[in-house]
Amino acid sequence: MPDDLTNERTAQVDQESTAGAAQADGLRDKIVTALKTVYDPEIPVDIWELGLIYKLDVDPDGAVDIDMTVTAPACPVADELPMWVRQAVEGVEGVQACKVELVWEPTWHPGMMSEEARVELNMF
Repeated sequence: MPDDLTNERTAQVDQESTAGAAQADGLRDKIVTALKTVYDPEIPVDIWELGLIYKLDVDPDGAVDIDMTVTAPACPVADELPMWVRQAVEGVEGVQACKVELVWEPTWHPGMMSEEARVELNMF
């Protein structure tokens, strides 16, 4: 009998984990949409398509952790861009908190851009 209870509880936990993962995936999609509204003012392509977002972790409770970079260390908006990202993400329904960290490794290069970005910038 205890095995039946254990198996039932394990199935319930698995079901909750799957539901939490699906919820996080839906929230992740909304966050990506929000990230696509943030632009480096010098480049007419959003930061997602530029490949500036290196890590996007979303937990089922709505905590978001982002590692991002800029196109060059001397980027004039390097101090402001992470704040813009945080504001955009925190505006998404379901996001409880967002931590954005500016990272320098790996160094960004044009090969990190999506095909859409390359077409937009005539870099194909």
